[in-house]
Amino acid sequence: QEPLVESGGGSVQAGGSLILSCAASDYTWTGGCMAWFRQAPGNERQGVASILLKSGTTLYADSVKGRATISRDTDNHSVYLQINSLKPEDTALYYCAAARSDFSCILLSRNDFAYWGQGTQVTVSS
Repeated sequence: QEPLVESGGGSVQAGGSLILSCAASDYTWTGGCMAWFRQAPGNERQGVASILLKSGTTLYADSVKGRATISRDTDNHSVYLQINSLKPEDTALYYCAAARSDFSCILLSRNDFAYWGQGTQVTVSS
């Protein structure tokens, strides 16, 4: 069973919206933190948004604040990321990640996340 499986990426014009989905296996639905990261060519992988699985508390990077919503479905062990008003600079490979510690959601550092998906590509054209 894959630890995390992302879906929902694709090509969209600027101003459009996308919803990314992440399905977690039983052992990666840790009860801690899940997050979305993204990596554009030539750039480091950066945190986009995180959610505490127990409380639902969310945190967003400044680059998507006001345009993105992260949510969870505890019954189906899934996490979602909706981004509206997409911009060309949102183009990246988007990764889902899971961590056991709640603090991982606050720091949103890739080094704190033990489980990763394969990524789903989002391409925004102007």
